Amino acid sequence: MDPRSLETIELELAILVRHINSIASDKKIGTLDRSAYLLLHQISAHGSAGVKALADEFRLDISTVSRQAAALEQKGYIYRTPDPQDRRSFSLQITDLGAKELDESKRARLARVTEKLKDWSDEDCHTFGKLLTKFNRTFV
Repeated sequence: MDPRSLETIELELAILVRHINSIASDKKIGTLDRSAYLLLHQISAHGSAGVKALADEFRLDISTVSRQAAALEQKGYIYRTPDPQDRRSFSLQITDLGAKELDESKRARLARVTEKLKDWSDEDCHTFGKLLTKFNRTFV
């Protein structure tokens, strides 16, 4: 690997994190904060999931995901269903209200990204999305 390319990537990632932190200082785009958005998106896209599975997916402590899930449940965005094989465990499922809030937040986030990339070509957007996906997969 070319050391200059790696140095550019390292620096640009640091700058990207700074930009993300500055625009999301309140961690809210739309109606959901980042953690709520990601949990609801995961459940919506992949079906019901337990706290442990979500913690594994996001590489978080079970207690962190449990606390986030409790907040979503309190707002009526998710509900718990008992695990048929282990009645002590439960799965989280998204409610209609949760799906509505997720959709609204997704639209707000997409509008922000669309505005930032308005001068990019379709090919550049496609390539960036593909490379960003590939990069994010390296953390799994």
